[in-house]
Amino acid sequence: MSAYAPRDTFRFFKVRLMGCVAAVLAQLCLSLFSLTLLPSAQATPLTLQSLHQPVPGGVAIVPLPSASRTPPKVTFLQKPVLVVAGQEQRWVAVVGLPLDIAVQTQVLIVTEQKTSTEIKFEVKDKKYREQRITVSNSRHVNPLADDMTRITRELELQNAAYRQFSPNTPSNILLDPPVKGPLSSPFGLKRFFNGEPRAPHSGLDFAVPTGTPVVAPAAGKVILTGDYFFNGNTVFLDHGQGLITMYCHLSVIDVKMGDTLARGQVLGKVGATGRVTGAHLHWNVSLNDARVDPAIFIGQFKP
Repeated sequence: MSAYAPRDTFRFFKVRLMGCVAAVLAQLCLSLFSLTLLPSAQATPLTLQSLHQPVPGGVAIVPLPSASRTPPKVTFLQKPVLVVAGQEQRWVAVVGLPLDIAVQTQVLIVTEQKTSTEIKFEVKDKKYREQRITVSNSRHVNPLADDMTRITRELELQNAAYRQFSPNTPSNILLDPPVKGPLSSPFGLKRFFNGEPRAPHSGLDFAVPTGTPVVAPAAGKVILTGDYFFNGNTVFLDHGQGLITMYCHLSVIDVKMGDTLARGQVLGKVGATGRVTGAHLHWNVSLNDARVDPAIFIGQFKP
Protein backbone atom coordinates (compact mmCIF):
# COMPACT_ATOMS: atom_id res chain seq x y z
CA MET A 1 0.00 0.00 0.00
CA SER A 2 1.31 3.47 -0.83
CA ALA A 3 2.30 5.83 2.02
CA TYR A 4 -0.18 8.33 0.60
CA ALA A 5 -3.16 5.94 0.75
CA PRO A 6 -4.68 7.26 4.08
CA ARG A 7 -4.56 10.86 2.85
CA ASP A 8 -6.07 9.88 -0.49
CA THR A 9 -8.76 7.89 1.27
CA PHE A 10 -9.59 10.88 3.50
CA ARG A 11 -9.75 13.17 0.45
CA PHE A 12 -12.02 10.65 -1.32
CA PHE A 13 -14.52 10.49 1.56
CA LYS A 14 -14.35 14.28 2.07
CA VAL A 15 -15.29 14.84 -1.57
CA ARG A 16 -18.09 12.23 -1.34
CA LEU A 17 -19.41 13.84 1.87
CA MET A 18 -19.41 17.34 0.38
CA GLY A 19 -21.19 15.96 -2.67
CA CYS A 20 -23.90 14.33 -0.52
CA VAL A 21 -24.42 17.52 1.50
CA ALA A 22 -24.74 19.55 -1.68
CA ALA A 23 -27.26 17.06 -3.08
CA VAL A 24 -29.33 17.14 0.10
CA LEU A 25 -29.33 20.93 0.19
CA ALA A 26 -30.31 21.10 -3.45
CA GLN A 27 -33.16 18.66 -2.92
CA LEU A 28 -34.33 20.61 0.14
CA CYS A 29 -34.34 23.88 -1.78
CA LEU A 30 -36.24 22.23 -4.61
CA SER A 31 -38.80 20.83 -2.18
CA LEU A 32 -39.34 24.20 -0.53
CA PHE A 33 -39.69 25.85 -3.90
CA SER A 34 -42.18 23.20 -5.01
CA LEU A 35 -44.28 23.73 -1.89
CA THR A 36 -44.73 27.37 -2.82
CA LEU A 37 -46.06 26.33 -6.22
CA LEU A 38 -48.39 23.54 -5.18
CA PRO A 39 -51.98 24.57 -4.42
CA SER A 40 -53.13 23.88 -0.88
CA ALA A 41 -55.67 21.11 -0.20
CA GLN A 42 -58.18 23.80 0.72
CA ALA A 43 -58.32 27.23 -0.85
CA THR A 44 -59.17 28.72 2.54
CA PRO A 45 -57.64 27.16 5.68
CA LEU A 46 -60.29 25.91 8.07
CA THR A 47 -60.23 28.04 11.23
CA LEU A 48 -62.67 28.95 13.96
CA GLN A 49 -63.49 32.18 12.13
CA SER A 50 -64.13 30.30 8.88
CA LEU A 51 -67.11 28.68 10.61
CA HIS A 52 -68.78 32.11 10.66
CA GLN A 53 -71.58 31.68 8.15
CA PRO A 54 -74.47 33.64 9.73
CA VAL A 55 -77.30 32.47 7.45
CA PRO A 56 -80.39 30.36 8.12
CA GLY A 57 -79.01 26.88 8.75
CA GLY A 58 -75.55 28.35 9.36
CA VAL A 59 -73.27 29.24 12.26
CA ALA A 60 -72.47 32.58 13.88
CA ILE A 61 -69.09 33.04 15.57
CA VAL A 62 -69.68 35.82 18.10
CA PRO A 63 -66.79 37.25 20.19
CA LEU A 64 -67.77 37.83 23.81
CA PRO A 65 -66.69 40.78 25.96
CA SER A 66 -65.66 38.60 28.90
CA ALA A 67 -61.97 38.25 29.75
CA SER A 68 -62.50 36.05 32.82
CA ARG A 69 -60.73 32.72 33.22
CA THR A 70 -64.03 30.84 33.21
CA PRO A 71 -66.40 31.01 30.23
CA PRO A 72 -69.64 32.98 30.61
CA LYS A 73 -73.03 31.36 30.16
CA VAL A 74 -74.61 32.15 26.79
CA THR A 75 -78.12 31.46 25.55
CA PHE A 76 -79.79 31.95 22.19
CA LEU A 77 -83.53 31.60 21.74
CA GLN A 78 -83.58 30.42 25.36
CA LYS A 79 -81.19 27.52 24.68
CA PRO A 80 -77.59 27.14 25.96
CA VAL A 81 -74.80 27.85 23.47
CA LEU A 82 -71.33 26.38 22.93
CA VAL A 83 -68.55 28.68 24.20
CA VAL A 84 -64.88 28.09 23.33
CA ALA A 85 -61.60 29.94 23.80
CA GLY A 86 -60.81 32.40 21.03
CA GLN A 87 -57.83 34.65 20.39
CA GLU A 88 -56.27 37.04 22.90
CA GLN A 89 -57.75 35.15 25.86
CA ARG A 90 -61.29 35.99 24.80
CA TRP A 91 -64.29 33.71 24.75
CA VAL A 92 -66.28 33.04 21.60
CA ALA A 93 -69.86 31.80 21.20
CA VAL A 94 -70.45 29.21 18.47
CA VAL A 95 -74.14 29.67 17.66
CA GLY A 96 -76.29 27.35 15.56
CA LEU A 97 -78.91 29.15 13.45
CA PRO A 98 -82.08 27.18 12.58
CA LEU A 99 -83.28 27.10 8.98
CA ASP A 100 -86.44 29.04 9.85
CA ILE A 101 -84.65 31.90 11.64
CA ALA A 102 -85.60 35.44 10.64
CA VAL A 103 -83.07 37.30 8.47
CA GLN A 104 -82.54 40.23 10.83
CA THR A 105 -80.59 41.31 13.90
CA GLN A 106 -80.46 38.54 16.50
CA VAL A 107 -79.53 38.69 20.18
CA LEU A 108 -77.39 36.52 22.45
CA ILE A 109 -77.82 36.67 26.23
CA VAL A 110 -74.45 36.54 28.01
CA THR A 111 -74.55 35.96 31.76
CA GLU A 112 -71.54 36.41 34.01
CA GLN A 113 -71.46 36.95 37.78
CA LYS A 114 -75.26 37.21 37.81
CA THR A 115 -75.16 40.05 35.27
CA SER A 116 -76.71 39.58 31.84
CA THR A 117 -75.68 41.43 28.69
CA GLU A 118 -77.17 41.44 25.21
CA ILE A 119 -74.82 40.86 22.25
CA LYS A 120 -76.28 41.55 18.81
CA PHE A 121 -75.31 39.98 15.49
CA GLU A 122 -76.75 39.95 11.99
CA VAL A 123 -78.24 37.02 10.07
CA LYS A 124 -77.91 37.23 6.28
CA ASP A 125 -80.17 35.64 3.70
CA LYS A 126 -79.39 32.45 1.79
CA LYS A 127 -81.40 30.71 -0.90
CA TYR A 128 -81.58 26.91 -1.00
CA ARG A 129 -82.48 25.01 -4.15
CA GLU A 130 -85.16 22.36 -4.58
CA GLN A 131 -84.85 18.59 -4.85
CA ARG A 132 -87.51 16.25 -6.25
CA ILE A 133 -87.28 12.59 -5.27
CA THR A 134 -89.28 9.55 -6.37
CA VAL A 135 -89.81 7.03 -3.55
CA SER A 136 -91.10 3.56 -4.43
CA ASN A 137 -92.50 2.84 -0.95
CA SER A 138 -95.60 5.06 -0.72
CA ARG A 139 -95.68 4.64 3.09
CA HIS A 140 -92.44 6.63 3.25
CA VAL A 141 -94.36 9.53 1.67
CA ASN A 142 -97.79 9.11 3.25
CA PRO A 143 -97.37 6.92 6.36
CA LEU A 144 -100.22 4.83 7.72
CA ALA A 145 -101.80 5.55 11.10
CA ASP A 146 -99.68 2.87 12.80
CA ASP A 147 -96.60 4.30 11.10
CA MET A 148 -97.41 7.75 12.48
CA THR A 149 -97.55 6.36 16.02
CA ARG A 150 -94.08 4.92 15.55
CA ILE A 151 -92.76 8.07 13.82
CA THR A 152 -94.02 10.31 16.65
CA ARG A 153 -92.38 8.13 19.29
CA GLU A 154 -89.08 8.04 17.40
CA LEU A 155 -89.14 11.78 16.77
CA GLU A 156 -89.48 12.45 20.50
CA LEU A 157 -86.41 10.29 21.20
CA GLN A 158 -84.33 12.01 18.55
CA ASN A 159 -85.39 15.53 19.54
CA ALA A 160 -84.46 14.74 23.15
CA ALA A 161 -81.00 13.67 21.97
CA TYR A 162 -80.54 16.93 20.04
CA ARG A 163 -81.47 18.94 23.16
CA GLN A 164 -78.74 17.43 25.33
CA PHE A 165 -76.14 19.87 26.62
CA SER A 166 -73.25 18.21 28.47
CA PRO A 167 -70.68 20.45 30.20
CA ASN A 168 -67.52 19.11 28.54
CA THR A 169 -65.83 21.11 25.78
CA PRO A 170 -65.65 19.36 22.37
CA SER A 171 -62.28 17.87 21.48
CA ASN A 172 -62.49 19.73 18.15
CA ILE A 173 -65.15 21.71 16.33
CA LEU A 174 -63.30 21.75 13.02
CA LEU A 175 -64.62 18.30 12.18
CA ASP A 176 -63.31 15.41 10.11
CA PRO A 177 -65.58 14.06 7.36
CA PRO A 178 -67.24 10.90 8.72
CA VAL A 179 -66.53 9.08 5.42
CA LYS A 180 -64.27 9.66 2.44
CA GLY A 181 -66.33 10.17 -0.67
CA PRO A 182 -68.16 12.69 -2.86
CA LEU A 183 -70.97 14.84 -1.49
CA SER A 184 -74.41 14.34 -2.99
CA SER A 185 -77.52 16.02 -1.56
CA PRO A 186 -76.49 19.24 0.24
CA PHE A 187 -78.03 20.71 3.38
CA GLY A 188 -81.17 22.83 3.17
CA LEU A 189 -82.71 21.42 0.00
CA LYS A 190 -86.43 22.11 -0.27
CA ARG A 191 -87.56 18.53 -0.88
CA PHE A 192 -90.51 17.07 -2.75
CA PHE A 193 -91.20 13.34 -2.38
CA ASN A 194 -93.33 12.00 -5.25
CA GLY A 195 -94.31 15.60 -5.95
CA GLU A 196 -95.39 16.37 -2.37
CA PRO A 197 -93.51 19.02 -0.32
CA ARG A 198 -91.72 17.82 2.81
CA ALA A 199 -89.29 19.24 5.39
CA PRO A 200 -86.00 20.66 4.06
CA HIS A 201 -82.96 18.39 4.02
CA SER A 202 -81.49 18.72 7.51
CA GLY A 203 -78.11 17.15 6.81
CA LEU A 204 -75.41 16.43 4.27
CA ASP A 205 -75.28 13.27 2.15
CA PHE A 206 -72.17 11.36 1.06
CA ALA A 207 -72.47 9.13 -2.02
CA VAL A 208 -70.53 6.10 -0.78
CA PRO A 209 -71.31 2.38 -1.12
CA THR A 210 -72.77 0.02 1.44
CA GLY A 211 -70.18 -1.19 3.92
CA THR A 212 -68.07 1.96 3.94
CA PRO A 213 -66.84 2.56 7.54
CA VAL A 214 -68.26 5.66 9.24
CA VAL A 215 -65.99 7.34 11.80
CA ALA A 216 -66.53 9.86 14.59
CA PRO A 217 -65.49 13.36 13.38
CA ALA A 218 -64.59 14.30 16.97
CA ALA A 219 -64.46 12.50 20.30
CA GLY A 220 -67.95 11.85 21.60
CA LYS A 221 -70.37 9.74 23.59
CA VAL A 222 -73.07 7.57 22.03
CA ILE A 223 -76.36 8.96 23.38
CA LEU A 224 -78.87 7.24 21.08
CA THR A 225 -79.03 4.36 18.63
CA GLY A 226 -81.98 2.77 16.90
CA ASP A 227 -83.67 1.54 13.74
CA TYR A 228 -86.12 4.31 12.80
CA PHE A 229 -88.92 4.57 10.22
CA PHE A 230 -87.34 7.32 8.12
CA ASN A 231 -83.69 7.23 9.23
CA GLY A 232 -83.10 3.49 9.36
CA ASN A 233 -80.16 2.42 11.53
CA THR A 234 -79.03 5.58 13.33
CA VAL A 235 -76.36 6.75 15.78
CA PHE A 236 -76.27 10.02 17.76
CA LEU A 237 -73.00 11.34 19.27
CA ASP A 238 -72.69 14.02 21.96
CA HIS A 239 -69.43 15.95 21.53
CA GLY A 240 -70.09 18.43 24.35
CA GLN A 241 -71.93 21.70 24.98
CA GLY A 242 -74.76 21.04 22.54
CA LEU A 243 -72.62 19.89 19.61
CA ILE A 244 -74.49 16.76 18.51
CA THR A 245 -73.95 14.72 15.35
CA MET A 246 -76.23 12.09 13.80
CA TYR A 247 -75.54 9.34 11.25
CA CYS A 248 -78.36 7.43 9.56
CA HIS A 249 -79.29 4.82 6.91
CA LEU A 250 -76.48 2.62 8.29
CA SER A 251 -76.25 -1.04 7.33
CA VAL A 252 -74.49 -1.89 10.61
CA ILE A 253 -74.21 -0.12 13.97
CA ASP A 254 -70.88 -0.94 15.65
CA VAL A 255 -71.45 0.93 18.94
CA LYS A 256 -73.94 0.91 21.80
CA MET A 257 -75.52 3.45 24.11
CA GLY A 258 -73.01 4.95 26.54
CA ASP A 259 -69.89 4.13 24.51
CA THR A 260 -67.20 6.81 24.47
CA LEU A 261 -65.58 7.14 21.06
CA ALA A 262 -62.24 8.60 20.12
CA ARG A 263 -61.91 10.89 17.12
CA GLY A 264 -61.68 8.67 14.04
CA GLN A 265 -63.19 5.58 15.70
CA VAL A 266 -65.61 3.54 13.57
CA LEU A 267 -69.25 3.78 14.71
CA GLY A 268 -70.96 1.87 11.90
CA LYS A 269 -71.10 1.21 8.18
CA VAL A 270 -72.94 2.92 5.34
CA GLY A 271 -76.17 1.32 4.17
CA ALA A 272 -79.59 1.93 2.62
CA THR A 273 -81.98 1.50 5.56
CA GLY A 274 -85.02 3.71 6.16
CA ARG A 275 -86.34 6.14 3.52
CA VAL A 276 -83.68 6.08 0.81
CA THR A 277 -83.34 5.65 -2.93
CA GLY A 278 -79.88 4.07 -2.62
CA ALA A 279 -76.91 3.57 -0.32
CA HIS A 280 -75.43 6.73 1.19
CA LEU A 281 -74.57 8.35 4.52
CA HIS A 282 -76.81 11.12 5.82
CA TRP A 283 -74.92 13.24 8.39
CA ASN A 284 -76.50 15.83 10.68
CA VAL A 285 -74.75 18.45 12.81
CA SER A 286 -76.68 20.26 15.55
CA LEU A 287 -75.70 23.24 17.72
CA ASN A 288 -77.92 24.52 20.55
CA ASP A 289 -80.69 22.26 19.15
CA ALA A 290 -80.50 23.84 15.67
CA ARG A 291 -79.69 21.64 12.69
CA VAL A 292 -76.93 23.39 10.75
CA ASP A 293 -75.01 22.77 7.53
CA PRO A 294 -72.32 20.10 8.19
CA ALA A 295 -70.37 21.38 5.17
CA ILE A 296 -69.37 24.41 7.27
CA PHE A 297 -67.35 22.21 9.63
CA ILE A 298 -65.34 20.44 6.91
CA GLY A 299 -64.51 23.40 4.69
CA GLN A 300 -67.10 22.57 2.00
CA PHE A 301 -69.68 25.33 2.59
CA LYS A 302 -71.01 27.12 -0.49
CA PRO A 303 -72.57 30.56 0.15
